[in-house]
Amino acid sequence: MPSASFTGTFDVAELAFYAFVLFFLGLVYYLRREDKREGYPLESERSDRAGRVTVRGFPNPPGPKKFIMYHEPQNLLARRERDLDGILAPAENWPGAPFVPLGDPMQDGVGAASYAQRSEEVDVTFDEQLPKIVPLRVAKGYYLAAEDPDPRGMEVVGADRVVAGTVSDVWIDRSETICHFLEVEVAPFLGAQRPTVLVPIRLVRIDAKRRRVTVKSVMAHQIAAAPGTKDPEQITFREEDRISGYYAGGHVYATPKRTEPLL
Repeated sequence: MPSASFTGTFDVAELAFYAFVLFFLGLVYYLRREDKREGYPLESERSDRAGRVTVRGFPNPPGPKKFIMYHEPQNLLARRERDLDGILAPAENWPGAPFVPLGDPMQDGVGAASYAQRSEEVDVTFDEQLPKIVPLRVAKGYYLAAEDPDPRGMEVVGADRVVAGTVSDVWIDRSETICHFLEVEVAPFLGAQRPTVLVPIRLVRIDAKRRRVTVKSVMAHQIAAAPGTKDPEQITFREEDRISGYYAGGHVYATPKRTEPLL
């Protein structure tokens, strides 16, 4: 008498094959939708139709992603987009032309000086919930290592070799115990809008013998015009990004010569 077992009357290998095919197709569909989160829907600049044609393709892009953020008061953070109207414009009147800044790219935060639309909240430490990046005058119990140069009191010089001011304090990260910014008291003759500015410590060179801090990415007057913080003793996520982008963008935008190719 023939066996009545399930495996004796059904092709298990065929079932496994079809299950794999369905799983693989579903995976491709999911990944294809997820990779459309950036850059979709496309905007066509074809002139044979009125207005712009929205190009979505198959499958349609997924809905906006939301992130649960600790620092967001509404708990959910939707994607933020900056309004760049009046700041950037196409270099030429043809589809795909690169955009060029219309004003000061360092102040506008575009191109090489771009920054992210991060939260305007202050990052805090995990245990005590204290502001994380603060000047040493606020971070009680923190100090600079004796074997490292203390930049406080050193003059700050831009790429033009003009003295922009004097280092008045060092901003540290309470959690990672590293230095992030130098606080610079701006020289009065530069006519700065604020008495002090921050300079990312990763973009400076400290000369302990000459008691000098050099910032090669920007000029002295650009240090004086750097974006600041609302609070003199703490910094938000967005302010941190904008200040870092400002000085980094100076490698391209600080002088007209830097924006041109070497050859």
